[in-house]
Formats: sequence, structure tokens, C-alpha cells
Amino acid sequence: MVAALAGCLVGLVGGGFRWCLDHAELLRVSLLEATTAPGGAGRLVPVALTAAGAAVACAIARRVPHAPGSGIQHVEAVWRQESESASARLLPVKFAGGLIAIGSGLVLGREGPIVHMGAAIGSGAGRRGRLDAEDARMLHTALGGAGLAVAFTAPLGGLLFVCEEITGTVRPRLVLLTLVGTLTAVAVSRPIVGDALVLPMAAVPAPPLWMLPLFLLCGVTAGALGAAYSALVVGTLETCDRLTRVPLVARAAVIGALVGALMAFDPLLTGGGDQLSERLLAGGGLTAAALTVCLAVRFVAGPLSYAAATPGGLFAPLLALGALWGTLTHALVSPLLPAGAAGPAAFAAVGMAAVFTGVVRVPLTGTVLVAEMTGAGVLLLPLLTACLAAAVTADRLGSEPVYDTLRRRMRERT
Repeated sequence: MVAALAGCLVGLVGGGFRWCLDHAELLRVSLLEATTAPGGAGRLVPVALTAAGAAVACAIARRVPHAPGSGIQHVEAVWRQESESASARLLPVKFAGGLIAIGSGLVLGREGPIVHMGAAIGSGAGRRGRLDAEDARMLHTALGGAGLAVAFTAPLGGLLFVCEEITGTVRPRLVLLTLVGTLTAVAVSRPIVGDALVLPMAAVPAPPLWMLPLFLLCGVTAGALGAAYSALVVGTLETCDRLTRVPLVARAAVIGALVGALMAFDPLLTGGGDQLSERLLAGGGLTAAALTVCLAVRFVAGPLSYAAATPGGLFAPLLALGALWGTLTHALVSPLLPAGAAGPAAFAAVGMAAVFTGVVRVPLTGTVLVAEMTGAGVLLLPLLTACLAAAVTADRLGSEPVYDTLRRRMRERT
């Protein structure tokens, strides 16, 4: 009962956060259309907008421990009893800071703040429900999974995320709590965010079996890309740590200004990436050169945005990066494919799951999450193949799962 009631609150908070982000994005797009003219001073508006948003979000996040960044590493640390659960002060700080940071155009995802807020709600419910320490810790973890389910309207993805990433184990009681929390959270969030798929894609037939080696190759290369991305995220954070003479808020403003300059050039280069992913899943429309440029820019802009020390996650930008990689892979091999082969939309979906797996190292969660977000159940076999290849490749390259690295870094700094 406590998990169900707390799940309802996660649905309200997470759904409200998504609703606010959607309207913030619409407002940002309207502002850019109204002020940006070729060669005009309006080009400075996105620079000023994102710089101010990053600075304000960073200043807000500094008020509460563990509020900057994704927060998923903190949820994992609480499960491992390496850290205390967050206080109730985290909710308004994470909500406001994440809304300002992501809404201003930084390359960050909504899932990190929602997972962290969900876990904080679970912890608070455990205390108010007078549960013992073990049940309160389980509720904290389970409601974090409910937060991911709300962020992407993916209840099974939220459950697998808890078992595969946060805890690395399957316990019947934990599974039950997570199922109750995710189901109630998604049910309550539906009237707020709607029933549509998060990333609808064009209808695709099941790819022929002879294409599995191609998806395997896509997974291998995506795993290498994911390993490089993880290294860049951590390396960027460590580089920024050495800039001790630059105030944290000023550093966030500079990063925001750089991202705003990219936004002035092309809005698809910035933001969480849902619009870009949806466009690629609908069939592409970008040339190989444009895909390469967008991939290279977002590959750097994501870790740079994360280093701004504002609330925001890694998942959504990773999915966009994977969609770019999958579509680019199809563009490179399409001249060799016969008629009836899978199109760019199928490769985009497989790339999303594979790059995500290469960074986070959760092949089942990546497969189910993409399938739930896109409705592409016919791609389960290619998704599993590519995710397995990505996980093995990243592991053989010596790349540590990114949240393990971030959790250890958090523990060392505190």
C-alpha cells in the first residue's frame, strides 16, 4: 500500500515534470523563431538563454547535496549503503533545476531528475510509513525505477532497470514493490503526458534473419562508441574539476553559452534529443554528411552539458546519439543491401539500444526500453543481438559502466 501511494505521487511529480519540459521546449522554440534572423543580433538570444539557464540551474543545484547531475549514481549508492538517502529538499531543487537546465537547451535527459525524485519520494514514504530500514531502502530503489518508467512511459523498462542496473539482483519482494510502484506511477502520469508512444516510429516489418550479422556489427561499433562516450563524460568532469579558479556557476554559464551557440546554428544539435530521435525513427531525412556532423557535435555536447553541474540525465541524449549512429550505419551499408532489407528506421532503433547498452551496460533494459518507447516489438531479435554485442565489446575494451564510475567518483568527493 505504501508503494502504491508513493507510486501515485511519483506519477504526479514525474508527469508534471515532463509536462513542464514539453511546454518549456515549445516556449524555447517560439522564442528562437521570433528572435533568430540570419546575420542578425537575434543569434545571440540562444547563447544568452542557455548560458543564463545553466548558471541559474547550477546555482539552485548547489543548495542540496547530490542534486547536480543525473542522481542515478546516488540511488545506486543508497542501495549499496554507501550513502544516505536524499532529504525532501531534493524534490523542489531537482524539479526546478532540471526544468531550467533541460528547458534552456542543454544536452541532458529528463530521466535522471525523475529517477532521483522518485527515489526521494520512496525514501520519504518509507520514513512516514514507519517501515524498517531494509523495506525503506527497497522502497527507495523501487520508486527510482518507477521514475524511469514515468520518464519514458516504460513500466517493464523501469523494472528491469532496478534489477539489472541499480541492484544487479532479482529479489521477489523488490520485484513486487517495483511492479506496484511502476504500474501506479505510469497510470497516474498517463492523463498528464498522454497515451502516445514516447518515440513513435514508422511501421517496419521484421528484418530477415540474414541481416542479423549486420545488426551484430552495428552493436560492436556502438559498443566501441559507447566506451568512448563514457570515457569522455568522466574525462570532461575531471578536467572541469581542475579549473578550481573558475567559480562553478561561471563555468556553467560558459558551457551554456557554448551549447547556445550550437542551438543558434541548428536546434537539433542541442536539447535532450527526442525530436531528433523521432525524426530518424520516421525514416531519416538527413544525408550521411549531416548525420556525421550531428553525431560528432552531440558526442561532445552531451558530456560538456553534464559537466555544467546542473540536474540532468544521460539517457535521452544517449538514445539520440544511438539513433544517429544506427541511421549512419544504414547509410553506409545501404548500397550493398538488396531490396527488402531493413530500412533506416530499424537501424535507428537498434542503434539507440546498442549505444545505450555500450555506456550503461544493461542489454535487457536497453532492449525493452527501446521496444516500449517505439512500439517496435518486431525488432526484438535485432535489438537483443546488437545489445549483446555492444555490452561485450565495451567490456572487452576495458570500459567500466558509466554509473559505476560516477558512483565511485561521488563517493571519493564526499
